[in-house]
Amino acid sequence: MQPTLFLSHGSPMMPFEDIPARSFIASLGQTLERPKAILLVSAHWDNDVPTLSAADNLDTIHDFYGFPQQLYALSYPAHGDPALAESIADTLGDAGLRAYTDAARGLDHGAWIPLMLMYPQADIPVIQLSIQSALGPGHHLQLGRALASLREQNILVIASGGFTHNLRSLDRRPSILGGGNDEPAWATEFADWMHNALMANRTCDLVSYRRLAPHAAMAHPTDEHLLPLFVALGAAGPDAQPQRLHVSTTLGALRLDAYAFN
Repeated sequence: MQPTLFLSHGSPMMPFEDIPARSFIASLGQTLERPKAILLVSAHWDNDVPTLSAADNLDTIHDFYGFPQQLYALSYPAHGDPALAESIADTLGDAGLRAYTDAARGLDHGAWIPLMLMYPQADIPVIQLSIQSALGPGHHLQLGRALASLREQNILVIASGGFTHNLRSLDRRPSILGGGNDEPAWATEFADWMHNALMANRTCDLVSYRRLAPHAAMAHPTDEHLLPLFVALGAAGPDAQPQRLHVSTTLGALRLDAYAFN
């Protein structure tokens, strides 16, 4: 049975970066049973109602600006599975969650960057699921729980976001000038609290992380990059056992931690 995964996708430049997180994600696909399909929840597709991509061929969306041209030349020619997308929408509907499909939507960088590293052949069908940032962690935990049966169908659920995500706090100086090296205490304390709550299965505390976790508003000025984690947690089922797969930091305050739930 497949685990569910939470991955921090980092900067759009990750495919070109020589950082531990890139090496980790690039090797991750080799450690997993080959899935029949992938359901990917990205922080970068946010709308009012859960929506599933249902195109046969998924465009590579370059949803960023101001980066080197080499990044815009990247393409991930993934295929979708419209019938499976419709089936998953029905599964969500059976759980009382209205859901739609979108026959035109491609993959944003929160989806295609980790997939490009994990499965560079682009030979596994992919369906992307949107988040609803206005509805908070509890909704996304419920969304994940409605998807728990996918694991039994050999469908890999990947949640792609960021363990911390405060772009204004990043140290963008080159490392030779002292930049990108020192993690601020607030990032460490927030990540430690989240890790301890995950490992202790303190789900209620996690759902209330904005009230309970130290420096929550500093670590996540807005929710969207942490919400995919709750989908992965819920989709693993009520007896999920968390495993931290990776810990690293880039640009000072950008935590790139990754977890599996079995």
